[in-house]
Amino acid sequence: MRFRPSWLLPLAAAAAIFWLSAQSHYPGGLELPPPLDKLAHATVFGLLALTLDLALRTSSPGLPMYKRHLAVVALVALYGATDEWHQRFVPGRDCDGLDWAADTLGAALALAVAYLPLVFTRRLGWSGWRRGTPARPHPDRDLVLVADPHWGRALTGLEAATTAHPEADWLFLGDVFDVWVGLPGLETETQRAFLAWVDARRAAGRWVGLWLGNREYFLDRHADRLDLLGEGMGGRLEGEALAWEHGDLINTADRQYRLWHLVSRSGPLWLLFRLMPARLARRVSSWLERKMRTTNAAYRLAFPRAAFRAAAAAHPGTTFLTGHFHTHEVEANGIALPWAHEGAFMVWRGGKVEAL
Repeated sequence: MRFRPSWLLPLAAAAAIFWLSAQSHYPGGLELPPPLDKLAHATVFGLLALTLDLALRTSSPGLPMYKRHLAVVALVALYGATDEWHQRFVPGRDCDGLDWAADTLGAALALAVAYLPLVFTRRLGWSGWRRGTPARPHPDRDLVLVADPHWGRALTGLEAATTAHPEADWLFLGDVFDVWVGLPGLETETQRAFLAWVDARRAAGRWVGLWLGNREYFLDRHADRLDLLGEGMGGRLEGEALAWEHGDLINTADRQYRLWHLVSRSGPLWLLFRLMPARLARRVSSWLERKMRTTNAAYRLAFPRAAFRAAAAAHPGTTFLTGHFHTHEVEANGIALPWAHEGAFMVWRGGKVEAL
């Protein structure tokens, strides 16, 4: 984590809170009777949470949103407890445990309110993250592109393509499985077999990247097993005119899904799955997968051509790729890759995208 000027904001906010708590009365003799005093606590500590979130986003781009928000709420709660303890020694001030509860709740609500407007814009990139190296050691090699294989109990086509193209690098553009929750006890034997395949490819000196789609959750614990692992917008290869995202965030009109995108990558949902017994969590993830097959079909059946063209235009001078739409479409510099069903993979070769 690098120190950025954005860290000056939470430091200034924390210092201001400490100074205010050291006063026997609010500035100007202001009196705030309950519950306005609790509202003031929630507001001030909510602002502290927002400045912390900004600092972490700019200094730690490899930190997923759920971890970032859990860290922010934990830091604010810890600072709030310290602040309450400090007030015990200030004449005329009372130490109220409800103030600490307001501090913590204010932090959580501030994050939720600040991120909710992202449902209506392309700025959902705030929810994205990236770890690893976006540069291939041998950019002259073929790069096999796999979008939306939706594997279940078999890695259809993977072994055959590996045998036929042993020198190639690999990039997976999301929805690798019907659903993949990367928490201990929830991964399937097929998913573990895929990770073993990744290990073997990297041991052979091949570059392997995975960009998460709308059916992968909490996979950041596998980041060290891949050359590149990321989510959201902003995928690219340095030194090559290639950029991408999964495609689920292209259509800004699909607000129902965009809200689900934020909720499904949030700290509370991660905590819920971590606290569930593994058997129940597997049943819930399977239920989610079934629901996703049929929910919001109106937005998934029609290709959002104008939105796709606008997203591609934001990456001039590159070939911009997505998966997600299960159809092969070309708009200016943008290419939506076809569904990688039954091993129908594509390849980036010589600066062009073609069928493998």
